[in-house]
Amino acid sequence: MSKTFKRIAINTGGGDAPGLNAVIHAAVYAARGLGWEIFGIREGLEGLLEPQNYPDGGLMKLNRDVVRNIAHLGGTILGTTNRGNPFRLKTTRPDGSVVEIDRSDDVVRRFHEHKLDALISVGGDGSLTIAHQLAQKGLTVVGVPKTIDNDLQSTVATFGFDSAVSFATECIDRLHATAESHRRVMVVEVMGRYAGWIALHCGIAGRADAILIPEIPYDINKVAAHIKRKTSGLRRHSIVVVAEGAKPIGGEIKLKASATAGHVERLGGVGEVVAHELQDLSGKESRAVVLGHLLRGGSPSSLDRLLGLNFGAAAVRALAEGRSGVMVALNPPRTEYVPLAEAVSALKLVPADGHAVTTARALDIAFGD
Repeated sequence: MSKTFKRIAINTGGGDAPGLNAVIHAAVYAARGLGWEIFGIREGLEGLLEPQNYPDGGLMKLNRDVVRNIAHLGGTILGTTNRGNPFRLKTTRPDGSVVEIDRSDDVVRRFHEHKLDALISVGGDGSLTIAHQLAQKGLTVVGVPKTIDNDLQSTVATFGFDSAVSFATECIDRLHATAESHRRVMVVEVMGRYAGWIALHCGIAGRADAILIPEIPYDINKVAAHIKRKTSGLRRHSIVVVAEGAKPIGGEIKLKASATAGHVERLGGVGEVVAHELQDLSGKESRAVVLGHLLRGGSPSSLDRLLGLNFGAAAVRALAEGRSGVMVALNPPRTEYVPLAEAVSALKLVPADGHAVTTARALDIAFGD
């Protein structure tokens, strides 16, 4: 059923990803084409919660002139935050203790005070979980899947993933030259949290010798034996790609910081551990390189631009069709709508018997299992 709105809003939450501005660009063009006003919420949802912190009151009025030349830019013109979960907002008491409070009713109230009719929420599993909860509170909400990790189960692809893999592959290509010149093992740690999609794809594309991912716990002795075999002849260097959430068999994920009020746990450090262990076990000099946030920045690839533009336009189309509580999803050759509850119910993990892992094994790439 077709529905007409007067004023809608769009926000971007969680970590940045190449393609966010393409989503904003397309949503603005599509909304303005229907005669709707569209506003961008500053810094996730903080623009609604703390409007006094912004000269424009936390809402950026968007039109085609504002977004005309942003689709190719990295980052997001709206700002994004990992601190903005209104259901679990961190606050400090007078005694210095930190607690979480629920300010979701404030979001809903201020949404209505601004006479906004609907929200397009762009984010990963955390941001879309918030979007789902806001929909349950009565807001009209459509979600757009965004994550470089490609770990949302209800869509074939998320924008940002292709850009991250492409850049990581370029880095691995460069590291081959350095590793060969110095006869070293180069361990490349990449993002991905609990899903190994980035590590798997850039590892295969970059012709790594081993790929360590969360879905396949590894035995470092088997990895070292594989490296020693691969470097026992004329070839003296090796590349190992490690997802930040990779863990040894029977071991734990390496953390930089545990979860605290308002913050999820921060992963990282496994690359350095693997490099030290491989040097001890293989006898080869090893170095660790952490690509980290380099994978989030920069201009989106052409694929991510197209995907972002597609999703932005599809989100407005979903609202026009009277939908709410759904996420736009790529299911080639169509863009479909899936319930937000389904979209955030579980992460999309690398299947250990999937085609990519099978291909890697055929290329003599080890997983340490």
